[in-house]
Amino acid sequence: MQAYPHLYRTSANAGPDTRVRITSQGLPDIPTTAPPQFGGAGGNWSPETLLVAAVADCFILTFKAIAGASALAWSRLECDADGTLDRVDGVTRFTRLDLRARLLLPAGSDTAKAERILHKSEAVCLVTNSMTAERHLETSIALEPA
Repeated sequence: MQAYPHLYRTSANAGPDTRVRITSQGLPDIPTTAPPQFGGAGGNWSPETLLVAAVADCFILTFKAIAGASALAWSRLECDADGTLDRVDGVTRFTRLDLRARLLLPAGSDTAKAERILHKSEAVCLVTNSMTAERHLETSIALEPA
């Protein structure tokens, strides 16, 4: 890992009647529009869906790092994320993030250890730690058949 601070550089551009195009050197462009809730046509990623997706993505990437460092063998992790956008004190912001993580482990695995790693992953995820939204994590762990 590189020393801190890290810099992430992106650009966005659009015309009056075009989608916004998000770019970053060496990465594919992402077209975005306003979500239907803000009068957009839908069918594209929006800043809101990108942010909630970043929470789920960061959670899984954090889990992968911690599980690797903890020597936890695992088969699959799925994470659904819901972000609640609300208006509080005249400011529109995300007020709540709900994560539902489903972890599949090899038969005979230590489920208590896996549960601790799931919760630690949520606690140290840099994306959610950069937000003021209330956070909730629901976990389910299953073992593969022996």
